[in-house]
Amino acid sequence: MVYVHFAEGFEEIEAVTVVDVLRRGGIRTEMVSIMEGKAVTGSNGVSIIADLLFEEADYENCEMIVLPGGARGTANLAAHVGLASVVKGFAEKKKYLAAICAAPMVLGKLGILEGKEATIYPGMEEHLAGAKASKNRVVADGNIITSRGAGTAMEFALELVGMLKGAEEKARLAESMVVRE
Repeated sequence: MVYVHFAEGFEEIEAVTVVDVLRRGGIRTEMVSIMEGKAVTGSNGVSIIADLLFEEADYENCEMIVLPGGARGTANLAAHVGLASVVKGFAEKKKYLAAICAAPMVLGKLGILEGKEATIYPGMEEHLAGAKASKNRVVADGNIITSRGAGTAMEFALELVGMLKGAEEKARLAESMVVRE
């Protein structure tokens, strides 16, 4: 089970691409709202109805947390005390944590990137506290997967599939969606 977290101001391409690709890969993926209701509006005015509220999520049976970016969405994710606690718990247990665009700053703020290689939206590298900043489009370092932005969302999503289902499934999906020719 993967939980993709939605907060007001989320970056639509980053969030929806991940949900879509993971589900195409046969990975149970739920959209979790950290807001008061399940309806969440993205940075470009696209509204999503999440599957669950944060309080309804079963993190014991979740193997990966995904944090989409978007400036306001990331600020809302970073301000959620319950999410911070769950993310820290995942880090301690070496469970998968994935963040794209500005969202790796949430991991940096929590001290989770110490000694890891990570990437973030260009110009925000100072938010990768303790990490070796990379300019690669997608970076996987152990249980932490980070990516740079909306233009890297498909690569990021496919990397998550590869982490959870293996290289063959990642390649099959990339081919079926004509990601690479």
